[in-house]
Amino acid sequence: MYAQVQLAVDPKARALCARPYPNHPRGCPQLGNCPTCPPRGRLITDVLDLSQPTFVICTEFPLGEHVAKLKAKHPDWTQRQLACCLYWQPKARQNLLQAIKDFAKLHPSLFITASPEAMGVNVTETMRRAGVQLEWPPMARTYQVAVAGTRLATREYK
Repeated sequence: MYAQVQLAVDPKARALCARPYPNHPRGCPQLGNCPTCPPRGRLITDVLDLSQPTFVICTEFPLGEHVAKLKAKHPDWTQRQLACCLYWQPKARQNLLQAIKDFAKLHPSLFITASPEAMGVNVTETMRRAGVQLEWPPMARTYQVAVAGTRLATREYK
């Protein structure tokens, strides 16, 4: 799905990168290690001209169906094991990368990021604006989301 949408920009969204989750007490392993991630990565307002149209590029993954199939194969697994991202995220990311490639063919001059939270985009609110209500925590479906827009002129980069 591609949709033109006004991005919900909130630099506090970057705090999600530091939020602990199972086996990652300091949050995302990329935090502080990747040049596009906090704290070194730039905010979306330093990269995109938000006075120009912006877009979400997203793909839906049927998490509930995936969990049901795994449960049939592994009836003793816990819910956490069944929903573990190691089993579904590679396919979901592959789907998003294909959607990004397809979008980029139609809009070759636009900047696209597959890490909008790291750039200060509130993805939940942005997706709501695009007409998609995200589930937290995801049970039936989950989404992979990228955003796109026109780069600021080079002289305007901060």
